[in-house]
Amino acid sequence: MAALHRLRQCHPAGIAISHLHTSSRASAKQHYKMLVLGGGSGGIAMSARMKGIMGAENVAVVEPSETHYYQPIWTLVGAGAKTVASSGRSTASVMPSGVKWVKSKVQEINPATNTVRTDDGNEISYEYLIVALGLQLHYEKVKGLAEGLDHPKIGSNYSVKTVEKTWKALQNFKEGNAVFTFPNTLVKCPGAPQKIMYLSDDYFRKTGKREKANLIYNTSLPVLFGVKKYADALWDIVKQRDLQVNLRTNLVEVRADKQEAVFENLDKPGETTVIEYEMLHVTPPMGPNLVVKGSPLADEAGWLDVNKENLQHNRYPNVFGIGDCTNLPTARTAAAVAAQSAILHRTIRKIMKNEKPDKKYDGYTSCPLVTSYNTVILAEFDYNLQPLETFPINQAKERKVMYHMKADMMPHLYWHGLLRGVWGGPAPYRKLLHLGMK
Repeated sequence: MAALHRLRQCHPAGIAISHLHTSSRASAKQHYKMLVLGGGSGGIAMSARMKGIMGAENVAVVEPSETHYYQPIWTLVGAGAKTVASSGRSTASVMPSGVKWVKSKVQEINPATNTVRTDDGNEISYEYLIVALGLQLHYEKVKGLAEGLDHPKIGSNYSVKTVEKTWKALQNFKEGNAVFTFPNTLVKCPGAPQKIMYLSDDYFRKTGKREKANLIYNTSLPVLFGVKKYADALWDIVKQRDLQVNLRTNLVEVRADKQEAVFENLDKPGETTVIEYEMLHVTPPMGPNLVVKGSPLADEAGWLDVNKENLQHNRYPNVFGIGDCTNLPTARTAAAVAAQSAILHRTIRKIMKNEKPDKKYDGYTSCPLVTSYNTVILAEFDYNLQPLETFPINQAKERKVMYHMKADMMPHLYWHGLLRGVWGGPAPYRKLLHLGMK
């Protein structure tokens, strides 16, 4: 069960002003004006921004991991186009200088007393709290999957522990079914489960294996992609490349010793289909961060309950959220975090001045849909699943320039822009490129 233990870890998505919950230094051994929970993309970006507002000595980040990963690149790592080493940097190197790094895991959040308890028994009090704890991967919720990941031929681009297994399975593929899954839960980067299918198709064509390969994408969703404009373009690719897509089809069991995957028809509960595979890429079920879920900050489903326009908590006005841990009804991506960071920065500045937040998050998110080793469809959209495109061209078309943006420009923008608190998404450039009309 070693694999199960490794994979269960988290991988870091009305206004009340006058009566903020505050606490004194006497109530805890450590006190910070701004406490940030989580050192993923949202946590580091916001700690950098908060340093600019209130000074580094007043900001602390609670994060146990020694390494920070740029997870969006794992799609390309799983296809052999990038190395896993290129996706990681030391947490110390991305932590804003002067900001206190509390190298512990959050165990309990007590918003009524403005305190957080860590796994080493320490209690930290705060004046303001930003929750950026990401979501939870649940490989154990698919029967046989956690153990199955110790076998060859199975990989998952959603964990640093398993992403290189995808590439090995792809290289070792001889003939038969290559199966790709999308679970019956919310996921982060909802385009990633099918991106690896398109890359695998391209790899098989380049290596002369395509005629012996049957590529199958089984998704629990009733659509190929949530935004119709991009879904239509993807359906065209599916047909052109002879890919098999089964909607409302959910992985329920993996029999690694037999190389079999069992799927349930969600429209006919209890009806299952067994597929033999030569390669299996699994997107695991996902759910709320367990600390958030067990706290008063959660909504009924366990996600951090924030205002969808300004990211302030709906019940605790000195608490804010960003990224995958929140209940914001948009796709959980790094691009969404970037846009949210600019809004949240503005919200907190206003709240600290006892003013009403005046900037609204429109749900902007982006998914660079990698369709081959040199093409991408750049999907950008809002809360209403309407395209919100940066460039004055049809972004539903496969383009080489968008691939280079995904593979080369976006990582640079992440490490040197977002994590330093100076990149808040493309909104200003969108207006400029569309001559002020968007």
